[in-house]
Order: sequence, then C-alpha cells, then structure tokens
Amino acid sequence: MKKLLLLTLLGCEYTLPDGPVLGYEIDDAACSDGIDNDQDLLIDCEDPDCLMRSTHCGQQIPVVPDGRPETGMLCHDQIDNDDNGQFDCGDPACRDQMENCCVLEFNDEACSDGIDNDQNGYTDCQDHTCRLGFFVTVCFEGDAGSCSDGEDNDGDGETDCDDSGCAREPGCSDSCDGLPEGAETSVATCTDGCDNDGNGYTDCRDLSCAQSDDPAVVAACSPDLGDENTLARCTDGFDNDDNGFTDCADFSCSRSQDQAILDACAERAENTLERCSDGVDNDANGFVDCNDFSCSRNDDQAVLDHCAGNAEDSLAACSDGDDNDGDGHIDCEDFDCAQSDNPDVSALCGGEPEATFAQCSDGVDNDNNGYTDCADWSCRNAIDAAVRQACQESVHRPRNNMSPSDEELAQANAACADGRDNDEDGFTDCDDWDCSWNPLVTICDGPRVCEDK
Repeated sequence: MKKLLLLTLLGCEYTLPDGPVLGYEIDDAACSDGIDNDQDLLIDCEDPDCLMRSTHCGQQIPVVPDGRPETGMLCHDQIDNDDNGQFDCGDPACRDQMENCCVLEFNDEACSDGIDNDQNGYTDCQDHTCRLGFFVTVCFEGDAGSCSDGEDNDGDGETDCDDSGCAREPGCSDSCDGLPEGAETSVATCTDGCDNDGNGYTDCRDLSCAQSDDPAVVAACSPDLGDENTLARCTDGFDNDDNGFTDCADFSCSRSQDQAILDACAERAENTLERCSDGVDNDANGFVDCNDFSCSRNDDQAVLDHCAGNAEDSLAACSDGDDNDGDGHIDCEDFDCAQSDNPDVSALCGGEPEATFAQCSDGVDNDNNGYTDCADWSCRNAIDAAVRQACQESVHRPRNNMSPSDEELAQANAACADGRDNDEDGFTDCDDWDCSWNPLVTICDGPRVCEDK
C-alpha cells in the first residue's frame, strides 16, 4: 500500500491487472486462464512450464481409477485413466494416436522452423517425431541432393556421406565398396564408417557394436564421449553429448570410473521386480518395465516370472482387449501378437507380417494390424533393405522433386471420402489425422485435425 501511495505521489499511477501478466506462464493463474501468456504457442497445461511450476497442472488422482484406455479427451483430463503410471500426453497411448493432438512436430513446417515446438529439448530433425514423421519430407538424408548439400538433414549428427543413410548412395558408395556386408560384429566393421548390415545404423551407433560381447569392439566403441561424464549430466534427463543416448543409457555414464555416477545409475537401473512393474521408464532408455531387456532378460527369476505373466504373446492375451505388457498397444495392434510365431495367434491376427515387396505394395492390410503397406512399421523397417528403401522413397517423394501422379491423388482422395474408417482407428475421412494432413489429399477443407485445438 505504501509503495502504491508513493507511486501515486510521484505521478505514476498503477493499475492492478485483471489477470496474469503476459510473458510468464508459471503459476496457477497463468496456467488456467486459456491464454498463451508466454507466447510459445502452448497454452496452460499443454505448456511444460505449467507442468513443472504450477500446482494446477499436476495429475489428479480419482478415488477409483476407471481403467479406460487413454484416448481423445481422456488425454487432456489430468488423470491416469489406464492406471499405468503415466497420464495425458505423457502416456505413449496418447502420443501414438495423432488425433489426440499430443505430438506437435510432425510436418515440414514445424520440422524446419528452428523452434522446439513441443519443448522436449529437441528441435526440428533432432526430434524423432520429425525424423519418423510419415508426412515429413525435410528430415531425409539418403538421395543425391541430401547427401551432397553439406547439411545434416535428418538431424542424426552425421552429414552427407558420413551419414549411414547415404552409405549406398552412388556419390558416397566408393568409401564402402569392397567392404564386407552383413553383421557389424568386429572391430573392422564397427569402425569402417559404413552401415554394413544395412539397418540404418553405422558402427558404434549400431547395437551389435555398442553392446558387443567382444572386449575389443567394446573398447573401440567406448572413447571419451565428452560432455556426458559428470554426475549432474548423467542424471539430468538430457542427451548432453547428442549421441542418441541419455544419462545412464549412455556408456559414458553407465561405464564411468566415477563411483558416484555408477551408484546413481544403479539406483535408476530397471532391473528389480519393483522397478520392472511400476510403469515408469526408470533408466530413461525409452522402454518401460517388461518392454526393457533389463527386465525381460533379467537374471532374477521373480522378474522373469512377472514379465512372463504380463507378456502379450498367447491367444488369450492377444484377444482379451487389454494392453497386457503395458506398451500402449492392444492385442493384434501389438507387434508381439501381430508377428507371433504361435500359429493360433498368427491366424487370429492375420498371418505373417507385411515385409515383402508384394505385401508392402498391394494395398491390403495383410497382417490385420490396422496399417497398410508402407504405413506399416514392418514394411518401413523390413529386413529386406530394398523394401525399406522403396517405402522411404514413397514417403519422401516430394523431397526428391517427384510430383505425385493423378492416380495417387485420386486414390488418396477416394479413401478419404468413402465414409468408412478404413484404418479402424475410430476416425473417418477428414476427421482422421491421416487424411487431414496427407499432402496427397485435396478434399479436406477447414482447419485440420488439431489445428483448431
């Protein structure tokens, strides 16, 4: 009051604002007013600033969890509806369905604007949602143009011919000519700069090298990685040295000579019954509970029994409507079911996965998992490198300056105007994210899915 009086006497009138001051989105008032106060394009509880610094945006715990799968509006209600330890857009089940509007970097504009749109610490092509975005064409490094422009187009830290995606490109292939193809398991194949096995990962970025049983290979793949070697940086949740591995998932932390770092990693290791059943990615390696090899391949029989009991690989588990293994995928939508060796499960889920040229180009959802041809993970990541390349070229056609044919446009428009939920994801035609954002679809007018959110 004295300060207000002093300002008045000095001729400076002060008016108490009606709402939160623009520029900050860090308290309960600013995080509940429906305004983008800090102008970062994220409003209220969708803004990480609110999640971290406001009590308003924390998880709300109902008296009795209802057990419903998180989808649609349930992905924005601040409740862990499926009781798996993660709520709303922090739950993979919400992020996996684009119509839930949890993913913000998924198109060419957002993946090339130099902004970390979703504020997850990764910008443009460094963000995996850009690198793996089905309609993203600016994060591709594998053709003549992108392998000779001096840019790290796919944000993986490697440029042009140093990028494994360019290893077989004619302008770069001389460096790999005559070198052995096949498994990357020796010091030679793990240090030659080539993607010998054609799986998209070169040398020590390939798990067959990075997690080799050969001490010589381990030594070759364990140099001084630089920045991620202190206790603070090994526990901050960031990939400080930008090598694709975070904290204790990075060998520079998990194999440190500093006992304090080793102790911290031991505390976060996902290798006990408690940590393998808490629904949390304790070691921050991207895999939760029994989806993490440290649980599913544990030496503790109690952990193995727990994981076996929650496996989604039997006829019963693949037809009960439950996400038994907690990976966000249910029954035949789970690769463990869709690609099962069990003949009964295979028959239930439609047989063999889509992995051949014929299966990946016939317009049929052969494995009955809701994804057709190159929209299916098993095609885009097929063992046959030629199939992977064909799918990559089909997705990145605009990047290669190739215009879609009239037939392709007609097919895309027809699928998005037939009144049917063709991919059985609960959304039809232009209400489906796949139609709304597909550049081949020209019949969807008005705001696209998530644009008017």
